[in-house]
Amino acid sequence: RYARLQVGILAKEDLVDKKAAKPKRGERVQEVDVVALPYAEAMGSWRRHSPYYTESHHRFRAAVREFMDTEIKPNCKAWDDSGELPSRDIDKKMGEAGIFACLVANEGIGDLLRAHGIELPGGVRPEEFDAFHGLIFSEECRRGVDGCYGVSDGLFGGMAIGLPPLLKFGTRDLIERYAVPCIKGEKRICLAISEPYAGSDVAQIRTSASPLQDGAWQVSGVKKWITGGMVADFFTTLARTEAHGPVMLLVERDDDKGSVTTKPIKTSYSAAAATAYVTMHNAHVPAERLIGKVGMGFYQTMANFNYERWGMICSGNRHSRLVFEECMKWALQRKVFGKPLIQQAVIRYKLAEMAAAVETVHSMLEDLTYQMTKMTEHEVNTHLAGPIALLKYKQTRVATIVSDNACQIFGGRAITGTGMGYVVEKFQRSFKFQAILGGSEEIMADFAIRQAMRKVQDMPARL
Repeated sequence: RYARLQVGILAKEDLVDKKAAKPKRGERVQEVDVVALPYAEAMGSWRRHSPYYTESHHRFRAAVREFMDTEIKPNCKAWDDSGELPSRDIDKKMGEAGIFACLVANEGIGDLLRAHGIELPGGVRPEEFDAFHGLIFSEECRRGVDGCYGVSDGLFGGMAIGLPPLLKFGTRDLIERYAVPCIKGEKRICLAISEPYAGSDVAQIRTSASPLQDGAWQVSGVKKWITGGMVADFFTTLARTEAHGPVMLLVERDDDKGSVTTKPIKTSYSAAAATAYVTMHNAHVPAERLIGKVGMGFYQTMANFNYERWGMICSGNRHSRLVFEECMKWALQRKVFGKPLIQQAVIRYKLAEMAAAVETVHSMLEDLTYQMTKMTEHEVNTHLAGPIALLKYKQTRVATIVSDNACQIFGGRAITGTGMGYVVEKFQRSFKFQAILGGSEEIMADFAIRQAMRKVQDMPARL
């Protein structure tokens, strides 16, 4: 009945033993097969050779993809449509598979992971985990949610930005008591920075922290658009003090007493992202839950911004690539005026514009990622902050082109939440998130050029 809709078969599909036992953790996993569709994969379409990727990277990609395709992808559309929040059962599976550990594996925590029996996917050792493993992880997580951006943010978003400050600046005791349970999937954490009064302008936050005589803190204020906040047990929170400057604190949820509560914020993508409005009213924070140093809260917040933005580029561009793949499949099978849609010159032009834009972003992304593997964190923040901001701006501009072209290629199906166009429909409702979160397009573009000006402002100009 549906034979006319078949595009083809996966390479080597007839050779796969479907009854073969799954490899055990740490065993060699077969590399991801090359897909048939051009430009549907960063590696395997025209990039048959690369100076960047090793056997470890290929093994890691295959392991993460297998987990996502098996445990996450089959449920994503249902979760996204219903707004179902991440469950503890799913959290536990991700913790056991080392998925949450991948979010912070670049923080030099190899000994911590081994002490708690936590392994990375594909048997990758923490010491060999580099920026390209991180790039692959971001790509596979976005691919693995089947175009459901809200589900992706609900599963990983809050954890990805809430955990790093704790590992970078927290004490050993703080890490053991609060970070480890999150990495294992037993607890959840998110980042609470943005407020109704302060988005990209972090310095304008109003949430206050008052020191108490016993060294503890009392925190009051509101936080808005907090990804993962509805399911978070802990909030990595930036607050201001009257005498000591900004401070970063680990605030614990307290629904019983009502001092730390959340309510959902309805956004244009799924409620599965667990986006929350967080209210803190005289919340008591013990002295030992101070993250880093008093007065260094703003610096500690900024310290992870470049990696956060880089991760958004990785996942965002992979989402654009997924949409391109859907457009290519549709154009190959859809017939209009008696011939396949792809035979229309205007459709081929749109596909070419999309592919060229996505591949351009990916090439600069790989170059930046390579620089990151050769630089210290201080060097990355010094030399790559501008280029990362510039590429984030470019990536979200590319997503705009991809969304526009995809809608025109799919027609009515692009605005229908079911059927073959649902990936495009979800994309055109959510792609603008990345143009706002982590720094808006205008802020990113301006910041990139201001960073460049710092290097040349004393040079004489020639007309």
